[in-house]
Amino acid sequence: MSTNTSARPWEGKTVTVVQHLSFEDLGSFAPVLDDLGFDVRYRQAGVDELGSSVASADLLVVLGGPIGVYEAQAYPFLVDEVAALGARLRAGRPTLGICLGAQLIAKALGARVYPGEFKEIGFSELTYSPEGMKSPLKHLAGTPVLHWHGDTFDLPEGAKRLASTVHYPNQAFSVGGNVLGLQFHPESEAARFERWLIGHACELAKAGIDIPALRADNVLLGRGLEEAGARLLTDWLGGVNWS
Repeated sequence: MSTNTSARPWEGKTVTVVQHLSFEDLGSFAPVLDDLGFDVRYRQAGVDELGSSVASADLLVVLGGPIGVYEAQAYPFLVDEVAALGARLRAGRPTLGICLGAQLIAKALGARVYPGEFKEIGFSELTYSPEGMKSPLKHLAGTPVLHWHGDTFDLPEGAKRLASTVHYPNQAFSVGGNVLGLQFHPESEAARFERWLIGHACELAKAGIDIPALRADNVLLGRGLEEAGARLLTDWLGGVNWS
């Protein structure tokens, strides 16, 4: 945690948020960043030019989406997005990737990203490595998190594995203190979860997901995840080197 005791310790610092779907936004992370004083600026992948905003932001957050990192032929903007990410990561700038965002970070660091064996969608707990239990992810221990992915990736060279599930070993990784990749969704916002169920209706149907059961799990577990996710984010930000 930061030793700065001011109410808004990062007043004026900018956050560029790269968004791939309109309803997958910062979610429960938004009020945390606002309370800490960050100036949040969204950029739409495939629409907005990303190079300068990715490079200049004090903090970069790359969010999730339904496409694969390996689908650059169909979605050419991925080439520029990965290149912009790579330049930022080489400079050691503070960067957080969630789901597709974590996969893009892995790709930019030279790791392979590829389809998994099945869709992992729903709430379940993670298994943490020793490094994970020493990291900000310790705030999620005992809290079921939201999984919503079908792709996976190899652990990038120089990265530390922080968390796993039975079928997907690379659920979270860090590179130093300034780069964090999360395959799952700690930013899920319980009150707005229905947007995900509507927006991903085709994916859910194809995967054979029990939508009423998933909705009920959100009612039961969503608020707990929001609280744990806020602690995770605040702790991680406190350990970032902003120089």
